[in-house]
Amino acid sequence: MGWKAQLPRCVTDKHVPPALRCCSRRRGPAPHCGGVRIAEVLASIENIMQDIITSLARNEAPAFTIDNRSSWENIKFEDSVGLQMVAHCTTRKIKSNSLKSVKKFALILKILSMIYKLVQSNTYATKRDIYYTDSQLFGTQTVVDDIINDISCMLRVPRRSLHILSTSKGLIAGNLRYIEEDGTKVHCPCGATAVAVPSNIQGIRNLITDAKFLLIVEKDATFQRLLDDDFCNKMSPCIMVTGKGVPDLNTRLLVKKLWDSFHIPVFTLVDADPHGIEIMCIYKYGSRSMSFEAHNLTVPAMRWLGLLPSDIKRLNVPRDSLIPLTKRDQGKLDSILKRPYITCQPFWRREMEIMAESKMKAEIQALTSLSSDYLSRVYLPNKLKFGGWI
Repeated sequence: MGWKAQLPRCVTDKHVPPALRCCSRRRGPAPHCGGVRIAEVLASIENIMQDIITSLARNEAPAFTIDNRSSWENIKFEDSVGLQMVAHCTTRKIKSNSLKSVKKFALILKILSMIYKLVQSNTYATKRDIYYTDSQLFGTQTVVDDIINDISCMLRVPRRSLHILSTSKGLIAGNLRYIEEDGTKVHCPCGATAVAVPSNIQGIRNLITDAKFLLIVEKDATFQRLLDDDFCNKMSPCIMVTGKGVPDLNTRLLVKKLWDSFHIPVFTLVDADPHGIEIMCIYKYGSRSMSFEAHNLTVPAMRWLGLLPSDIKRLNVPRDSLIPLTKRDQGKLDSILKRPYITCQPFWRREMEIMAESKMKAEIQALTSLSSDYLSRVYLPNKLKFGGWI
């Protein structure tokens, strides 16, 4: 049998499956993708395929060499960029002659062939489209997501350059107008509604705003409450964005695009807990898993507006509105305190030390214990007026 017999039949697929062809109807306008020329992406994939053919000709088992994105050893920190991969990082091999990795090797090859067809035809598909071409083979959406990120890292190109889009979960509201890639004109509302973050951030153009600041809100519930309280009109002009928890790629790309386009102050409003701080760090400095694309995703100029752990005591938030830190919370807090960017954020460190000392955390909703509209009527206006951010 030998190692070649271990490869699933999907490795030899020559065409994009019909299901993907049906879903990849969105055609791009130009021979560029995410700042990288289509020809360059195709050439990079062809080089990988040529290496595989060369290995086969030598009767050697081909393998993919992929940067290890999960290790802090491969990450460096620059204050102007955030977390990014070092030039010569440790790698891992996805071998075709190992029972442990042969399936992943085959899946990478399969998705590479799909990407090649998408880029070649200048059409787009979503990650979900790719998963449903053979959901039984892939198993879970997470498998597809991880492989696409690996391929993006391996090719050294943004995911957008692979002509793969993801469905946005984020929302945007406030003083902002723009035109989407297909020509749709979007006028974000300032009232009690919001619009979905576009799935093609690279394609939006003609952005116009009079906003004086951008507020990133961690949770959808808080975002909706601010809309209900007419915050955008009361504090206008401004823009509000929420990633509904951990932000997806499109929400991060949008925040970065807004910063690059307007250079207005960017503030974050998150829970005073380790999870909220983690989310804020992702917007500001990026994450390990996407560190290879840091230049397109991070906004190091972002400021922490609230909820600060020191605010809890300063405002005399009732203790019964607070929540004890769990062991998992404490572990997360300890992990964040050890990260390289904390050394240049002494005020952040002090806030986290206050949280650790008190052994308590608080959600933004804890401010309702002071008054139902305290967040929009008192807390945020005072913070923004008197500079209560770090």
